[in-house]
Amino acid sequence: MTELTRELNGKYRMLQSILREMDSLAIGYSGGVDSTLLLKVAHDTIGDRVIAVIGQSETYPTREFEEARSLAQEIGARFEVVKTEETDVLKFKENPPNRCYFCKTELFGKVKEIAGRDNIQWIADGSNVDDRGDFRPGMAANREKNVRSPLLEAHMTKNDIRELSRYLNLRTWNKQSFACLSSRFPYGQSIDKQKLSKIDRAENVLRDSGFNYFRARHHDDRTVRIEVGPTEIKRFADDSFRENIVSALKEIGFTYITLDLFGFRSGSMNEVLTDAEKKQYTT
Repeated sequence: MTELTRELNGKYRMLQSILREMDSLAIGYSGGVDSTLLLKVAHDTIGDRVIAVIGQSETYPTREFEEARSLAQEIGARFEVVKTEETDVLKFKENPPNRCYFCKTELFGKVKEIAGRDNIQWIADGSNVDDRGDFRPGMAANREKNVRSPLLEAHMTKNDIRELSRYLNLRTWNKQSFACLSSRFPYGQSIDKQKLSKIDRAENVLRDSGFNYFRARHHDDRTVRIEVGPTEIKRFADDSFRENIVSALKEIGFTYITLDLFGFRSGSMNEVLTDAEKKQYTT
């Protein structure tokens, strides 16, 4: 078993203390690295006084939804699935740079309803220290809904979360970070359920092809831009492999299949935003 450093062990104990002080919480749970660790430690610390709330919608990759349910069951935690309807919100569909605000508002509105129903004191998410340096307009919704971030309060970084997850034998410890499918569209391009379904299916093709890091970016109804890990790009040099990928993506409905030679990077659609624009949508 991996041993924790003295510093990380201290943060772990701090997280447990924070959760005991909170006493009960409803977590906006995605099955990702961060929220899975939070759910695991909360369940170990306060038992059935924590509930994971999984928001199901067209923006949530189908495989990720299935894995979130499976992970919650493995942990032994209570969980509930709620249908979120951000794709019916006009401002969300218009896809402005603060699109995540509308998604988070919808999700945590549903989580708050469950917390009120079950007499749960707090709602929480898996935000961590490293998220403060990223472009995350959804954090405004957290403030409005009084969402607490216990991992952030315990000063945990992404690396801390992965190391503690490995120590606790969570299979998510080295999982790729993922964002909702709406992040695959350039800002200003409208989002609808049909487009989200196409991207979900396209990413399943990449996942089933064995890529560890990947995104399928929807640039218009005919064009998809593939991002994979820089060391995985060379796989496309194999003619048979490349042709199989192209054939599968054409069957989904794309005409032009492009490969981004820069490789996978989280949040690449944010590269068009200036620092001033990012500040505008996060303050």
